[in-house]
Amino acid sequence: MGLLDGKVALISGGARGQGAAEANLFAREGAKVVFGDVLDDQGKQVEAEIHEVGGEALYIHLDVTREADWVSAVETAVSRYGKLDILVNNAGITIRKNVEDTTEEDWDRIISINLKGVWLGMKYQIIQMLEQGGGAIVNTASVAGLVAIRGTCAYVASKHAVAGLTKAAALEYAQSGIRVNAVCPGYIRTPLTQPLFDTMEGFEDQAVARHPLGRLGEPHEIAEAVAWLSSDAASFVTGHTMTVDGGYVAQ
Repeated sequence: MGLLDGKVALISGGARGQGAAEANLFAREGAKVVFGDVLDDQGKQVEAEIHEVGGEALYIHLDVTREADWVSAVETAVSRYGKLDILVNNAGITIRKNVEDTTEEDWDRIISINLKGVWLGMKYQIIQMLEQGGGAIVNTASVAGLVAIRGTCAYVASKHAVAGLTKAAALEYAQSGIRVNAVCPGYIRTPLTQPLFDTMEGFEDQAVARHPLGRLGEPHEIAEAVAWLSSDAASFVTGHTMTVDGGYVAQ
């Protein structure tokens, strides 16, 4: 028996990093997975890897900033598998710039992907969940959605907004059987963070030092938390911002 047996899940940003780890784990735990990204070649590779071990998954092109893509994603999942139980909003980007160095283009891109993309996904998934009578949504925030981090003003703003949006939606739809939670990772070794470690001297050591456990997190560790929040085991959990951060925000 898997944790997610019989569930149908839709995951954004699933072509690499945390999203790919989530797609793989969800399939291993018995879910039928539809996952999307704009990195089509990598997404197709993840789909093939899941099929190789007997999992059920479908990769789709999904630009989270485009309303039409979200409408199509939900329709595809429902037409293929008959329902849609879980949404994981994982897609996101970051830019390391102070307030005075952040351009309007930088700001709009971060907010569009990290916040608008989450709202659009929730909007069309919730419409489907209301018809079905319930479901679970897990948004990817960050420790930067709970505390500030220097040099990433737009990212911090977007992730604080995701945490707030999560709580607001949890209250709005609790009586409809829809649970809405967020996971707040610390520094995780993914394709999103690796360029920072590679190009900024000493940054990786500084990041490690900020975590009391003395290391960076791995994508599968976030995936495990997301799977639990998505499952019936978390049936009394909603409006929660779960830190998976090696103790980062406990200090």
